[in-house]
Amino acid sequence: MKTEINKIIDAQQDEMIALGKELFMHPELGYKEFETKKMILEELAKYGIHAEAEYFETGFQVSIGEGKPHIGLIAELDAIPVEGHPCSNPKDHAAHACGHSTQVTIMVNAIVALKKSGLLEKKGKVTLFFTPAEEYTDLDYRRKLIQEGKIQYIGGKMNMLEAGVFEGCDCIIHLHAMGSTYAYGYGSSLAGFKYKKILFKGKASHAGVLPHLGINALNEFTLFNTALGMLRETFEEKDMVRVHGILTKGGDTINSVPSEVIYECYIRTLNQDKLLEIDHQITSMAQHCAAALGGSVEFADMIGYLPFTPNPILSEVAHQNILDYTTEDRIIANERSIAGGDVGDVSCFYPMIQFGYNGFSGAIHGVDFKIIDTYKAFVEPAKIVCGCVVDLLEKPELIQQIKACHHSMDKEVYQAYLQGKWVEKELLSKDSNSF
Repeated sequence: MKTEINKIIDAQQDEMIALGKELFMHPELGYKEFETKKMILEELAKYGIHAEAEYFETGFQVSIGEGKPHIGLIAELDAIPVEGHPCSNPKDHAAHACGHSTQVTIMVNAIVALKKSGLLEKKGKVTLFFTPAEEYTDLDYRRKLIQEGKIQYIGGKMNMLEAGVFEGCDCIIHLHAMGSTYAYGYGSSLAGFKYKKILFKGKASHAGVLPHLGINALNEFTLFNTALGMLRETFEEKDMVRVHGILTKGGDTINSVPSEVIYECYIRTLNQDKLLEIDHQITSMAQHCAAALGGSVEFADMIGYLPFTPNPILSEVAHQNILDYTTEDRIIANERSIAGGDVGDVSCFYPMIQFGYNGFSGAIHGVDFKIIDTYKAFVEPAKIVCGCVVDLLEKPELIQQIKACHHSMDKEVYQAYLQGKWVEKELLSKDSNSF
C-alpha cells in the first residue's frame, strides 16, 4: 500500500508544488488566513474533498473514511511578521518564514493521496485539521477578537481544544519545517512560555530643574533588570529557561522624569513547574524594585503555550518511516527546543508527534528563509505522513501502545491554567502524570 500511495504522490507532485509556491507567496497573519483558506478549499474540491466543519474565523477540517482508528493530521495556516522578507505581505509584513505554507501543502498532498488510494474505504478515518493562529503575534488584533466574542484565547489550537474539535482522535500527526542541516527530525520537545507586560509607574517632573520631585520609572526598570540578571544564574540548564524582553515605552520626553515605562517579555522553559515559579519571582522582583524607589507596578500578563511532549511510540513510527528516505546520520533525534507552539496544549490531551523536515535555507523566522528543494519541502514528507497512517491503520496494536503510554492532563487543571488561576504545583507536575 505504501508503494501505491508513493506513486500517487509522485504523479501529483507538479500540482502540489504549484500549490505550495502559491501559498508561500500569499502569507497572512493568524485569524486572517482567508485567502489561504480559499486556495486550500479550491484545491481540495478538485478531488471531492470538502470542509465538514469551520471555526474560529479561518479554521476548518476535512475527513476521509469513518470509524476507528481515527487519526488526526494538523496543518497550520498562518504566517509571521518578518519585515524585509522578499515575499512578505506589504500590509503587515506577514511572511511564511516559519514554513507553515509547506506543512499545509504536505498535508493536502497526503490526504489527497490517501483518498485516491482507497485505503480509508476499508478501515479507519483520517481528519485533517487546518488550524489558524499558531504564531503568538498580532496580539492587539487577537485581543479585539476576544472582546468581540469570536475567540476565547490567543492561540488557535487552544480555542479548538476548548470547543472539543479534536475529540475522537486516537492520535495526531504534525510536522514542522526545520532550520538545521539535518534532513529530518523526530521525538523533539518544545518549551512552554508565558507573556508578561509590566508597567513601571513613577511621577513626572522637570528632569533638569526638579528631578528630586519626580519618581523615575526608568530607574525602577533598571533596578528590576539588574535583579533579573542576577536571577538568571539560578536557572538550571536542564530546564532550558529563557527570559527575554524589550522596552516598548521608555518615557514620554527627555525633558521629563519618566513616569511610565513598559517592559514586555516571554518566560520560556521545558519545565512547566519552573515556568510558574519564575513567573512569581519576576512579579515579586518588579514589585519590590519599583517600591524601593517610591514607584509601583501594574501587570498585564497573558497565558502562552504549554510544553510539547511527543509520544514515544508514535515518534518511533515516524522514525521508521523517515528511514525509508534518508540515513540515521541525517536525522536529529529527541531534540529539546526552547521554541514553543500551541501543539504543546494539544499534546497534553492527545498522543501526538511533530517531526521535522527540510528543503530550506536561511533562518526560521528570518528574512533569508526560503525554499530551495521543492521535493523535500512538499513531496517527500507527504510520503512519510502517509506511511505513518498506513502503519497505524494496518497495525491496531500500535494505537493501543500509543494510547497506553499517554497521560492526559486533567481538564479542570487546564481550565485553571487558562484562566490564570494557578493550581497546586503538583497538579502541573510531570511526576503526577499531568503530561
